[in-house]
Amino acid sequence: MKLEDIDIIIEKTDRRKTVSIFIERDGSVRVLAPAIATEEKIENAVRAKEYQIFRKLAKWKELNQGKVNREFVNGQSFLYLGRNYRLTIVENQQVPLKISGGNFQLDKKHLSKADKVFKEFYKDKAEQKIAERLKLIEEKFQLKPTSVKVLELQNRWASWTPKNGLNFHWKCAMAPVPVLNYIITHEMVHLKYPNHSAEFWNELDKKMPNYREYENWLKHNGVKMSL
Repeated sequence: MKLEDIDIIIEKTDRRKTVSIFIERDGSVRVLAPAIATEEKIENAVRAKEYQIFRKLAKWKELNQGKVNREFVNGQSFLYLGRNYRLTIVENQQVPLKISGGNFQLDKKHLSKADKVFKEFYKDKAEQKIAERLKLIEEKFQLKPTSVKVLELQNRWASWTPKNGLNFHWKCAMAPVPVLNYIITHEMVHLKYPNHSAEFWNELDKKMPNYREYENWLKHNGVKMSL
């Protein structure tokens, strides 16, 4: 459906009991609705929240003014675990990309596929760091994930699967460790509470009382976590 000139993405699922509206990181508007919800009910829910949708979109545009358009050239900065590292193009390096001497070093012969090389680097580092942090965090939980994967998740930092698997975006490797801890903890709570219900937020608050600080960091800095 459309709201003025805005395309609304509608997804139906058996796991939902109410209609919820989200502004994704790319600025798209997504509606999650119960599988049995009629088109009329969904449209009425969207129309009822028209003001909130436009207000959130305006906020999204404001936050996205800080977006960084990175180029693979000497001196360009790239994020890793919350820190900026300048890029240096080098020759005859044994690996395509590494961090050394406070800089990202990219071998010149891999420059034509730098985007792929960086993604592979972040994916590998995210797998290592998430496994390390998860080992500590899951001690607070009774339920454990059946699988943990690092993927391209489009507009989500992480996701929970109905089979209790956890998926994380490779961009998580760009976040500071405390923020990464929040992302992991958030998904661990989903093992018990799949939806963002009041019970979910109460449980998250118990497990990480200062989670709002890290949620706010992502809201204001997530746009910079990109290539």
